[in-house]
Amino acid sequence: MVTAVCTLFEGDYHCGVATLFNSLVRNGYRGRLFAGYRGARPEWSHPAIPTALGSWNEAWILEVVEGCEVVFLPLATNIHFANFKPDFMLALFDQQPSVDYLFYLDPDICLVRDWQFIDRWSSCGVALCEDVNSPVAEHHPRRVGWERHFAAHGVRLTHRGSAYVNSGCVGAAREHREFLENWRRLTGYMGEVIGGLGVTKVERGEAFSGKGFASCFDCPDQDTLNAAMQMTDSTTFSVLPRCAMGFEPGDIVLPHALGRDKPWRRRYLYGALQGRVPTYADKAFWTYADGPIKYVPNGRLAITRGTLRAASAIGRIYQRR
Repeated sequence: MVTAVCTLFEGDYHCGVATLFNSLVRNGYRGRLFAGYRGARPEWSHPAIPTALGSWNEAWILEVVEGCEVVFLPLATNIHFANFKPDFMLALFDQQPSVDYLFYLDPDICLVRDWQFIDRWSSCGVALCEDVNSPVAEHHPRRVGWERHFAAHGVRLTHRGSAYVNSGCVGAAREHREFLENWRRLTGYMGEVIGGLGVTKVERGEAFSGKGFASCFDCPDQDTLNAAMQMTDSTTFSVLPRCAMGFEPGDIVLPHALGRDKPWRRRYLYGALQGRVPTYADKAFWTYADGPIKYVPNGRLAITRGTLRAASAIGRIYQRR
């Protein structure tokens, strides 16, 4: 079975793409990282070779090490990338017939486990991780809001457990196409409520015009993902617990840097003096930032790692509760 990884980025999120790729390669992944992007490609991608790839006539392929490539795919869409994930995964399955299983990973995630674990996880069904806000109970207003809104479009949701998953990691096989199509369909219906698919909770999104019953679409892409799980009866979902993304202590697999203050932007000493301690995701990011894609100057890397250690030491003494 051929497994590939994909992500979406624009602006300075290219830093996360490079580090994500580094973490994959250094933990045993061999294959392609399909990176859909908007705007300019990053400086570190300039050795890439132009090519035609399916419907992408201006794709770029960067071979970093033997057997490992970043494939840059320009995207012309006004949809916020947070709401574009199912479209992108479906397009890749359509354009890449050799790919059997796709892992979508946000560019503020990195892998800290051996790739063999991920490869075996893919055989368990649709691969997902619980969100920091999980669980959300069966009759929680959030789920009731989804049910009421989508029922008006002829969609029936069936309760499948209280786990509320994060949209930063979605692994699906070709056979799970119905699930991805349901996610895309519900995303369209959700757009009617929030003011269009350019709207989202994370940065670069337009302002919400509405969030639905009891703010049930406060986190649009994630809410529709979870609703799609309730809509798709024929699919098996393999959900890792909250610790998988580093949201609580335990077996961390894919640490996820939540919020707008991403690792490549953070001022660690300043934050530590305000009681904000570096997270596991921060430490993992800078562990993998040095290669094989080298996009951070050695001097900056050394300084950042030093301030990260100092901020962690401060955090052992003082932190905001």
